[in-house]
Amino acid sequence: MSSTRMSSTPWLGRFKPNPRARLRLFCFPYAGGGTVAFRGWAEQLPDDVEVCPVQLPGREHRMREPAFTRIPAIVEAAAESLLPHLLDKPFAFFGHSMGAFISFDLARRLRARHGIAPAGLFVSGCRAPHLKRKRPPTYDLPESEFMNELRSLNGTPRELLDSPDLMRVLLPLLRADFEASETYAYSAGAQLDCPINAFGGTEDPEVERRDIREWCEHTTAAFALKMFPGDHFFLQSARPLLLTALAQQLQQLAAQI
Repeated sequence: MSSTRMSSTPWLGRFKPNPRARLRLFCFPYAGGGTVAFRGWAEQLPDDVEVCPVQLPGREHRMREPAFTRIPAIVEAAAESLLPHLLDKPFAFFGHSMGAFISFDLARRLRARHGIAPAGLFVSGCRAPHLKRKRPPTYDLPESEFMNELRSLNGTPRELLDSPDLMRVLLPLLRADFEASETYAYSAGAQLDCPINAFGGTEDPEVERRDIREWCEHTTAAFALKMFPGDHFFLQSARPLLLTALAQQLQQLAAQI
């Protein structure tokens, strides 16, 4: 299957084919996020990596589709849609926050159902899946309290938070994504056999270093943890440092293919 055909699926909204690629990197966003979170990554990562931002239902060009409220439903739909693009070239997954849960469960599903696995898993800003959430859920809070939660996380642009009209459109998506993330339930299973690289923010009030380090329990291969300056959205504030570290790890993966 050619890379050009990949752009036809709605799950790959900002995909740019890279005919020189030896490895595809599928990027899964945080709650409320979209492919814009990974804009410009292709130019900052190795030339032989094809960056494939995953566009979930309910946002961007898929605004008219209802957003999922459970991780298993996202994984099932993503597996069906993305499977044809995982068979002809080695691939890796990157997921931030909610996206880490999605990429982890998707990797396990692909192994169990199709006998394929990513060359590497990159999890960012997320506690290990077997750990319980420490805080009570927020997705069903009254609107004013939910808005305060969004402000405290520092991930939603202030111009959006200050616009009642825009927030009226975005709140259902944000609540759906928060529900999916906050109701995530881990199911025990065999460890993955691909390396896991875990990233975290040194000032993240949501996820502590020790919670990220626990990802080491989910692979029989190599594990590495790297912390970056910033809060839960170091993905944005420490982007140059993150992409430099990610590029180094991807180069290593590509060299082993």
